[in-house]
Amino acid sequence: METVNLSFRYAEKDYVRAMRAHYASRLRLPFDIAVIVGVAVVGAYEWRSGAHGFGITLLCVSGIFALMLVAAFAVIPTITFRSQPKFRDDYSLSFSPQGIHFQTAHIDSDLKWDMYTSALVDTYSFILYYGSQQFTVVPKRVFQDVSQRQTFEQLLVQNVSKVVDKTK
Repeated sequence: METVNLSFRYAEKDYVRAMRAHYASRLRLPFDIAVIVGVAVVGAYEWRSGAHGFGITLLCVSGIFALMLVAAFAVIPTITFRSQPKFRDDYSLSFSPQGIHFQTAHIDSDLKWDMYTSALVDTYSFILYYGSQQFTVVPKRVFQDVSQRQTFEQLLVQNVSKVVDKTK
């Protein structure tokens, strides 16, 4: 199997989309939203029924959880990207059956595939996990053509034990 060589610089949207996909895969979003709405409805009912303190408490709890979801999907990914100088580096990645060569202005390393424990594939990127919250993002836009991307996908499936494809 041939080597897949990629050279790119992250765009903010690459990382933001990947973080959103990561959060969406880890959170139970429909359930979380239903709980927020349910708690808000009960809080409004209690407030109108005369239990003002309890109703306001439930409404505040609902609001705090809603703000946490908004922060996770809208605020945190952008702040994380902008605060990390490493995302402004040029990346050169080579993927082969033997492993991955990872090179930036500050890193020149050969990695084994088994470093990655799982992967998430979404519409815009491949997210390769090497910890529960740590990952490498490979934007789909950086592949030269469909053939190169298919070769990468084959390498991924052969070398990473758990690949979840959200595009299917």
